[in-house]
Amino acid sequence: MKNYLKLSLYAFLLGAALILASCQDEDPLEESFDPEQTLTTDAEGLTLIKKVVANDGSGDNIIDGASCFDIAFPYSVVVNDSEIMVETSADLLLVEESLDVLEDEDYDFQLNFPLTVTMADYTEVTVDSYDSLYELADTCVEGGEDDDIECVDIVYPVTVFTYNPNFQLTNTIEVENDFQFRRFFAGLAEQDLMGLNFPVSFQYKDSTQVTVNSNSELTDIIRKSQTQCDEDDDNDHNDDDFTEERLDETLVKCPWSIGRLVRNEQDDSGQYENYYLTFLEDGKVTASNSFGFKMEGEWQTRISDYRVVVDLEFEDSAEFNGTWYVYEIVEGIINLFNENKDKITLEKACDYKPIECSDEYISEYLKECPYKILNEDGTFFEELTIDFDSELVMYVKNPNGTVVDEGRWSISGNVVVFEGLSMTLANYIGEWQVIECGEGRFKLKRNTEVILLVMQCED
Repeated sequence: MKNYLKLSLYAFLLGAALILASCQDEDPLEESFDPEQTLTTDAEGLTLIKKVVANDGSGDNIIDGASCFDIAFPYSVVVNDSEIMVETSADLLLVEESLDVLEDEDYDFQLNFPLTVTMADYTEVTVDSYDSLYELADTCVEGGEDDDIECVDIVYPVTVFTYNPNFQLTNTIEVENDFQFRRFFAGLAEQDLMGLNFPVSFQYKDSTQVTVNSNSELTDIIRKSQTQCDEDDDNDHNDDDFTEERLDETLVKCPWSIGRLVRNEQDDSGQYENYYLTFLEDGKVTASNSFGFKMEGEWQTRISDYRVVVDLEFEDSAEFNGTWYVYEIVEGIINLFNENKDKITLEKACDYKPIECSDEYISEYLKECPYKILNEDGTFFEELTIDFDSELVMYVKNPNGTVVDEGRWSISGNVVVFEGLSMTLANYIGEWQVIECGEGRFKLKRNTEVILLVMQCED
């Protein structure tokens, strides 16, 4: 993950030699030290580089609950009565899948000891009990504040120079990986100086690279990178490691159906099985259903407390509103939760095509067959049907087919106007906004009053 700083070697040594020759009574380090090209063991840049090349222990938090070390392969765990061999990182997914199935149930999870753990500096420690493991875990700082920096990596190889306090070159080393770099640091004496052969390149989580040419540039790049990604350093095994950019790209690819919605410990999934969220790149999001209901809101993603979150804001939808932590992205599914433990599961629905509830669409279907008029709860004060004919006349009929009222109707946009009614439906004169539309079903709203029109075509 790492890289360092460059010494203009010959000029530097020549300068140091001249100073030593002319100023024997003065400290050569004080007179000749160039902080842009040389690092002391207590320099901020060197401390940051150590964090970049540290062993990342967060990949197996599902097992050990600690981000400052990981467990060396192979080992085995027992979930309930099933033993799982963990020989590679891919096997950690098998453990996660087993726990996902049991997410809402009590289960037994056991590690088989003894184990070998690898610390941040790549030293290895043997642990033979949970007590020993917990004691090590207590030394970790969780929640994104642990020592390692994972949002940026060093592009290898990197050439490193070491010098004694008299600026004499003591070693030139080509470093090939993080392990070598961290072990190199372990061998530095307190009085040693070091430098990097600039330029040095760094790579971010999104694979973009940046090149630095001095210690100050290096320090600035690493310092700024620390909050630029989700390091997945908490102990929630569902909080899979992904970037804000990946979430943005995933959300806008397709509409998403509501596979699960739990609010206030109540499962409301059934009420939203026909609902879809469509995320647009301009920050707009549309909630719609298969009956043509549609409302617009806003969305954004960001990093909060070292985790990726998505903010949703609809004027008329408390169910979707709020800050949602993204704890899992798997093929075709995004799982969200909030601080109240509410949950939303989004399922990819690329084939979904929302109904355009236009005046042409509404007019065409209203004229096709008679419609039964109902209240939102499915009842009405009388059993009535309405014929909307092509001459914009509406005939209200009872079950015997007798006309009990007559008026006119018109439509503009998604607003249907009833007028001229003087008997049974006289109270329904006025403008009705179509808030849901679909084949054979319309929901209309006037102020707080809602009615349904359900198609009654003869077989």
